[in-house]
Amino acid sequence: MKFHYKMIRSFVILMLICCVAGTLSGQQTATKVTAARQAPVVPVRIAVAGTSHGHVAWILSRKDKTDAVVVGIYETDKQLTDRQVDRYKLDPSLIYRDLNEMLDKVKPDVVVAFGSIYDHMKVVEAAAPRGINIMVEKPLATNTKHVLRMQELAKKYNVQILTNYETSWYPTTEKTYKLVYDSNYVGEIRKVVIHDGHEGPKEIGVNKEFFSWLTDPVQNGGGALIDFGCYGANLMTYLMKGQEPVSVTAVSAQYKPDIYPKVDDEATIIVSYPKAQCIIQASWNWPFARKDMEVYGQTGYVISANNTVMRKRNKKSKGEELATIEASEVGVYVDPFSYLSDVLTGKIKVPPYGLYSLENNIMVVKILEAARESAKTKKTVFFKK
Repeated sequence: MKFHYKMIRSFVILMLICCVAGTLSGQQTATKVTAARQAPVVPVRIAVAGTSHGHVAWILSRKDKTDAVVVGIYETDKQLTDRQVDRYKLDPSLIYRDLNEMLDKVKPDVVVAFGSIYDHMKVVEAAAPRGINIMVEKPLATNTKHVLRMQELAKKYNVQILTNYETSWYPTTEKTYKLVYDSNYVGEIRKVVIHDGHEGPKEIGVNKEFFSWLTDPVQNGGGALIDFGCYGANLMTYLMKGQEPVSVTAVSAQYKPDIYPKVDDEATIIVSYPKAQCIIQASWNWPFARKDMEVYGQTGYVISANNTVMRKRNKKSKGEELATIEASEVGVYVDPFSYLSDVLTGKIKVPPYGLYSLENNIMVVKILEAARESAKTKKTVFFKK
């Protein structure tokens, strides 16, 4: 009996020791988790290079987020920045008239370019040697000479160069990709039709600084063909996982030469692949703004009406289905600067030929340059193997 009592007592003592140790361990783990959650988030330091682009409001009005902070703004046009300081309640000390001076003084993690497309090259040449990452507003550049130089600088100085498109934030864009590849709902792609554009820059009332370079053949690289053709080239390159086209055929027109005398306001681009075709309809003549896409495969189709609404059907479905796609369903970032922040802090990686990626957007510029040449010569442009 004594032996039995001693065994029970020893067992009870052992259990008490384990419980105390477990409690202490749990407290330590909880403390670590709590500390991690309470650790201050260091925001990504963003410098803005150029503010003439109408989309600059996306960053200048972004004051309610803590993942990124604007530390400097470069713009040579004082009248423009005076208006923006007043409109967005900016600290005037953020404004710089010299790009290099701003980069050296504020030492940002990344510079976001919102000037002319031609000036993207200048921004990359200033930022990359300083080890500063870059995000530009679409498209990446006006010509292949610039993008190849950008690629060289990105590799040499180990910096990221991202390109932002509104359609990259669309839940329907990511859902379409998943229906093509993850579930094989659509099957192998055969035809994609993409419509992008609006009534025209003047018609929708863009600011005069934006209008002046958007309608310039050098500073923008063209008119609607570049402005809205880039969306289709970006989306198709993503859907084709970076496959190089066989050829590009394009026609462009000036339906409103009195408003846009130097550039096209209408363009249709046919991008041909070995087993697929993409038709990009870029226009400053739509009756209203639109960004929609139709993807047809061997077994089904997906038609995205806008950022959240799509129609789909395949051979197994009884009829066409209407779906509303939420960002949470597909894990897409609806804020490009949150995406940028997570890339720079290592939380995510830009996938090869992803919508923001350098590889994708080099291909975009090659397609647009071929389209511009095709429209000019009235001949199909073939990609050299």
